[in-house]
Amino acid sequence: MGLIHEIDYGTPASKSEKMVTLTIDGNEITVPEGTSIMRASMDAGIEIPKLCATDMMDAFGSCRLCLIEIEGRNGTPASCTTPVAPGIKVHTQTGRLKDIRKGVMELYISDHPLDCLTCAANGDCELQDMAGAVGLRDVRYGYDGENHVTARSNGEANLKWMPKDESNPYFTYDPAKCIVCSRCVRACEEVQGTFALTISGRGFDSRVSAGMNEDFLASECVSCGACVQACPTATLTEKSVIEIGQPEHSKVTTCAYCGVGCSFKAEMRGEELVRMVPWKDGKANRGHSCVKGRFAWGYATHKDRILNPMIREKISDPWREVSWEEALAHTASEFRRIQYQYGRDSIGGITSSRCTNEETYLVQKLIRAGFRNNNVDTCARVCHSPTGYGLGQAFGTSAGTQDFDSVEYTDVVIVIGANPTEGHPVFGSRLKKRLRQGAKLIVIDPRKTEIVSSPHVKADYHLPLLPGTNVAVMTALAHVIVTEGLYDEAFIRERCDWSEFSDWAEFVSEEKHSPEAIQQYSGVDPELIRGAARLFARGGNGSIYYGLGVTEHSQGSTTVMAIANLAMATGNIGRPGVGVNPLRGQNNVQGSCDMGSFPHELPGYRHISDDATRAIFEKLWGVELNNEPGLRIPNMLDAAVDGSFKGIYIQGEDILQSDPDTKHVSAGLAAMECVVVQDLFLNETANYAHVFLPGSTFLEKDGTFTNAERRINRVRKVMSPKNGYADWEVTQELARAMGLAWNYTHPSEIMDEIAATTPSFAMVSYDYLEKMGSVQWPCNEKAPEGSPIMHVNGFVRGKGKFIRTEYVATDERTGPRFPLLLTTGRVLSQYNVGAQTRRTGNVAWHPEDRLEIHPHDAEQRGIRDGDWVRLQSRAGETSLRAQITEKVATGVVYTTFHHPDTQANVITTDFSDWATNCPEFKVTAVQVAPSNGPSEWQENYNEQARQSRRIVGKLEAAE
Repeated sequence: MGLIHEIDYGTPASKSEKMVTLTIDGNEITVPEGTSIMRASMDAGIEIPKLCATDMMDAFGSCRLCLIEIEGRNGTPASCTTPVAPGIKVHTQTGRLKDIRKGVMELYISDHPLDCLTCAANGDCELQDMAGAVGLRDVRYGYDGENHVTARSNGEANLKWMPKDESNPYFTYDPAKCIVCSRCVRACEEVQGTFALTISGRGFDSRVSAGMNEDFLASECVSCGACVQACPTATLTEKSVIEIGQPEHSKVTTCAYCGVGCSFKAEMRGEELVRMVPWKDGKANRGHSCVKGRFAWGYATHKDRILNPMIREKISDPWREVSWEEALAHTASEFRRIQYQYGRDSIGGITSSRCTNEETYLVQKLIRAGFRNNNVDTCARVCHSPTGYGLGQAFGTSAGTQDFDSVEYTDVVIVIGANPTEGHPVFGSRLKKRLRQGAKLIVIDPRKTEIVSSPHVKADYHLPLLPGTNVAVMTALAHVIVTEGLYDEAFIRERCDWSEFSDWAEFVSEEKHSPEAIQQYSGVDPELIRGAARLFARGGNGSIYYGLGVTEHSQGSTTVMAIANLAMATGNIGRPGVGVNPLRGQNNVQGSCDMGSFPHELPGYRHISDDATRAIFEKLWGVELNNEPGLRIPNMLDAAVDGSFKGIYIQGEDILQSDPDTKHVSAGLAAMECVVVQDLFLNETANYAHVFLPGSTFLEKDGTFTNAERRINRVRKVMSPKNGYADWEVTQELARAMGLAWNYTHPSEIMDEIAATTPSFAMVSYDYLEKMGSVQWPCNEKAPEGSPIMHVNGFVRGKGKFIRTEYVATDERTGPRFPLLLTTGRVLSQYNVGAQTRRTGNVAWHPEDRLEIHPHDAEQRGIRDGDWVRLQSRAGETSLRAQITEKVATGVVYTTFHHPDTQANVITTDFSDWATNCPEFKVTAVQVAPSNGPSEWQENYNEQARQSRRIVGKLEAAE
């Protein structure tokens, strides 16, 4: 088991379908037109030396190592910038070429420290490799004290090397090693799209610079790692490589952060992770990454991680470490006691969107077959449950319609209620690249997010609507399209029910839905809406990407249906470059929904009341299933407060921090008699737990994740579980303790059961995933290689359904006491409730939640930047520091929810989506006032949390 090596073809592949035949070193080869001679040579098994070329970026032609000769042509052109031509004869190795290459390498080496034996890149240095490849053995030029890293003082040469830049928590910049190949600069521009790096100076003074000669941490660098990956020397090097040494084996796995589902090589020394390198064959990320997936994996070995099971009688008691056997036997005994005492429906469970498909499947199976009820739910309840309902109603499936590659073919993009550069950064980079190529952009968001205006990307239209008015604005867009005759009649007649369309068209055409009529409560200039509607309808391939700013509203499901209406009305379904695309928040939130984590649905989105579907599982599981839907998370908490719900098994979910109305959540948990939390850390929910079962990280297990584009990706175990068990094994042991005869020996057997019972997964197996790399469901006899694009020839439900979307204002209103609207979201460096990212170097960028407030609103309240402020709503109050910014409009404030010290959800109300109970996180009426520091509630909460995390043994040791 060694390192997995990827082939670098030097330049990107050509997409041309026309083929060209040429001869390279006597070998005849046929490649697509537009292919570089360098890439064609690699196809023929001939590797031309190179330093500035890499297939992640366009050809540059600066290093002059890859020169070739072409019969009948003068000179020695660069093979990376020279395209193939029919019938040409290329020579890659002649005496003339050898001499030129050796001379070029001499110049590079003369300007480079020769400390190879102690260099962190020794064994993984392209400069070192190329010196060997061209046969360089002597260097005729010595140091003269004047090179690209010499600092000058009063015109005199100062022979000290420029200092290393150690400011970034994850990588080092050593200017002494820079060969000015520009690969890092180009990666920042072409791959990431941040434009944070440049080449400063001239001649020997040339060097890479972050911004205007800033250090990396203070610059616009977003630490995606593209520059580090591109660097051919040790100029940019991971600190983990410097500390641990070069890795010696690797496995390809899938990132456990957001719903993009990036593929990485986990590169190891023994059982120690050295680095995560984005996998170029990963079809979701295509070799790119963000700061979280690339670098923020240190939480797996953090000192806070709990590795032993623990129990306690009361939540006021300290924890007591016990064996796995005792913890599981105690849990099973308590659950049986509660059901005997309070009834079968008195317990339930919550599956995890951070765990694998297989682990999620087992949890819902345990609840249905072991608890004998349907009281199962998942975090999608509080994020994307309206996606499932809305798209299911309109299209017949509960997932996005496209793959991420589709963005490369789009002409006009609507981004509504999403901030892809922060929440889904790898997709955000791909989107920005398409926009730089000329695609048009419409942003519908209360905030002026980065994608509205950033280097080389500017939205054509920004509709800064007031929070809570999504439905009105989407219907107004439809009003313009219908009343101006911009809809696609041919598509609608072929693919949808014309009478339903006519009814919907009549509805949206009403004057009350015009852009002018809705301005009074949406706050959007009618001309912006009209311009955006015309651009989307006339602009070519139109795609819509949305996030929690759509779903986390009292009309979340209605907005999703309005989005579907708009896509169908303009014919933007069923081909590359179009579609309706929910940007899922967590790594496996799509998979947790697919696996039957909702109380009314079995795996594959089939209703629990359907006799035929239930019969499939009853036969396999050997139990009779309850045909009545169970309790949703809010219902479980309500029932707990009422005294009828007494026990819960929560795998990998922190509902106290992530769910709305924190006081209500804590009251529900406190009323239960057996709260079981399975997680990596003593999270906020564990403050109210009676049993803690230590979880395992994605590095310690086999399984699959399903990303936002329905892509099923393998997760591969690269180290032993530090807690002793993978999460699926813990659930199996709990099931056995409760009397179920489960006997899975590997997650592949669980996937086989999923495939046997779930039509959309019918052909999925680990062997098939090894063969295909990944597949997108549905993957069955009709689509054996998966379904990158949905609804190509028709909708799953038959005819697409147009649905009236009446705007109903939320019950949450501003007024004299609470005149501002609070909305919430994420930042790039942190993830969800921060349990993982807060335990990494990412805290360097976001050490605390801040309240964004417009300068006008701040001035009215006497608030200065950085001041402590009290944020108060009808539900509660908290305190945090203010950040004065024009990103938010007057009347709107914004904060993140990554830090439990803030507990932003103590502010949010219990209003929720009418169809799915998804909480209305995005609209809360608040008041902001100066404060002296944390609120009394925060201080009490932090003390209760501190008391709750006491562990017998460790407590005595601390004393």
